[in-house]
Amino acid sequence: MGTSTIFDIIGSAMVAGLLLLTALRLNAQANETTLIYNGSVRLQQNMVALIDWVEHDFRRIGYCKDYTKIPFPTQSIRIADSSNITFWTDDQSTGNLDSIRWYIGPTSEMSSTPNPRDRKIYRKLNNTTPVGWNLGVTQFKLDYYDYAGVALATPVAQPSSIYSMQISIACESPFTFQEQYRATKAADSLADFQVFWRQLRMAAKNLRNR
Repeated sequence: MGTSTIFDIIGSAMVAGLLLLTALRLNAQANETTLIYNGSVRLQQNMVALIDWVEHDFRRIGYCKDYTKIPFPTQSIRIADSSNITFWTDDQSTGNLDSIRWYIGPTSEMSSTPNPRDRKIYRKLNNTTPVGWNLGVTQFKLDYYDYAGVALATPVAQPSSIYSMQISIACESPFTFQEQYRATKAADSLADFQVFWRQLRMAAKNLRNR
């Protein structure tokens, strides 16, 4: 075997090795893209489901099929804090007055997920056991405004003064990917790890009935 033949074999092996490394790298990038995409889709699905329920309840504050049971809709909100609200409504449009409470739990109860910021969000109907969802919620913030648009300090001392509110919700992946739960680099990669939704100055129809 001549020297040139040996060099040909070595050169071929090096080229084959480079091609193999390139293929492995492309495969790893494809897997990474798939994981990020699937995680992002799940986050957005969780957020959409949560928003649908929150908006459904909040827009019905002060509503009852039997209107005589809420003679003063402005008194429908019973407790109004930055992450905790309780109000009167008619949950199933049956004519019965129901109490609904929305609030966020502590981070300490989410030891089952590695994300140190995610929490359960709860919905409590009347005196039933609260229903909690693990959707990766890291923020559930409520801001309240009076008739003139002035922000009210929380907890609101006189809930009857609430005319509109701002709802802010953030969700992050409960599980880490490359030691990340949310975007920490480029702003345009935010949706890969975190989704954020805000309803500006939402006013339930009955709160405007003054």
